[in-house]
Amino acid sequence: MFFLFTESMLFLLLFLGLGLLAKNNSLIIAVAIVILLKLFHVDSKVMEMIQSRGINWGVTVITVAILIPIATGQIGFKDLIDSFKSAAGWIGLFAGIAVSILAKKGVGYMAVDPQVTVSLVFGTILAVVLFRGVAAGPVIAAGIAYVLMQGVALFK
Repeated sequence: MFFLFTESMLFLLLFLGLGLLAKNNSLIIAVAIVILLKLFHVDSKVMEMIQSRGINWGVTVITVAILIPIATGQIGFKDLIDSFKSAAGWIGLFAGIAVSILAKKGVGYMAVDPQVTVSLVFGTILAVVLFRGVAAGPVIAAGIAYVLMQGVALFK
């Protein structure tokens, strides 16, 4: 029963409590999975693999979900062409490009500066709990942090 009172388990239980308080199923499920992995003493190599490849898996799942309306015929070439007839369509295009570039920079930045990862994760969890945000933000937030840190470096 001692494993329930380790710092990491208490931290996870705090996030579980926040998820329950905010009624955020994604956070509840994510924390529950991690707690189960920990309780069943899943090999650290498996945990490292999930940590290193999990973002790519998540992006793949999100991409599949985005492509489903194309596969079902809900979105076609006409919709793509029509999207460029409005300011919102062009803004969406450039926002998609910007977010993708920021996410790429963010993944690299998290690998170089693990300290920022803790703050990003905590900030994301707070946004999920307090503002009903979506936990898709750490990679993008890391990209924004990267850009801001490059700006700070210019002024040094």
